[in-house]
Amino acid sequence: MAYARNGDVEIYYDRFGEEGAPTLLLVSGLGSQCINFKDAWCEMFAAEGFQVVRFDNRDVGLTTHFHDVVPDLARVRAALQAGEEPDVPYRLSDMAADGMAVLDAVGVDAAHVMGLSMGGMIVQTMAIEHPDRVLSLTSVMSTTGEAGVGQAAPEANVAFAAPPATDRESAIANHLAGLRVWGSPACFDEARLSADAGAAYDRSFDPAGRARQLMAIMASPRRADALRELRVPTLVLHGSEDKLIGPSGGRRTAELIPGARFELIDGMGHDYPPAYWERWVALVTDHARAVDSSARA
Repeated sequence: MAYARNGDVEIYYDRFGEEGAPTLLLVSGLGSQCINFKDAWCEMFAAEGFQVVRFDNRDVGLTTHFHDVVPDLARVRAALQAGEEPDVPYRLSDMAADGMAVLDAVGVDAAHVMGLSMGGMIVQTMAIEHPDRVLSLTSVMSTTGEAGVGQAAPEANVAFAAPPATDRESAIANHLAGLRVWGSPACFDEARLSADAGAAYDRSFDPAGRARQLMAIMASPRRADALRELRVPTLVLHGSEDKLIGPSGGRRTAELIPGARFELIDGMGHDYPPAYWERWVALVTDHARAVDSSARA
């Protein structure tokens, strides 16, 4: 197994494709492990000429977990409402720096980066804070951190706030319950989704880690002003049926970043079933190739 290091944090990563090819760094969402970027999906990107690198964010999977920190969302919320700086173990900036440590470990100076949901927030932060290392940015099913955009539907808020799982059976049940609300409606495959949830549970189970990641999102600054100053080629993707982070979050992201392109994927929710992989790979590949061609010109 391969690990990068950012201070005291060990970051698990793996890769597909040929070393030396243009690198595509994949960043997962809240509580999601890198295996959510399925091997077959990564191989599709590799077949298009990328070295694909995926990694576990801190507090999930095989990367360092902050077990000594008991998550307290109410305390973070109260501090923010009082105009105080919340005490959290890390923020999105630290998670973005983890990604840079992964690039260092694979010997890559700059990469195309794609992040989903919280991962979209992380790759936006990478582009803001490490612009020389980001060749292109693809932000998917994400938002800017501003109030009033990317809001969840009421039923998604209820499902999101459900009590955390306590065992394998409840982990699978919670996963299915959430995707019934915010997943792609035409692609709900209970057998596939149950297998995914079971594999994630078997690899690493830490509901408190997910809560600590949520604290990081809450405590991180809004990105609107910084996004206006970005000069990184940007593609923004969002599903038309996303009920967890509404499409207005993606539209606003593209509106703020100069020259960004917005693509609404009809029928897709807040997930990434195989039915959408072909179009998704084509969009990201075309975006990255245009950047690479421009750099060579």
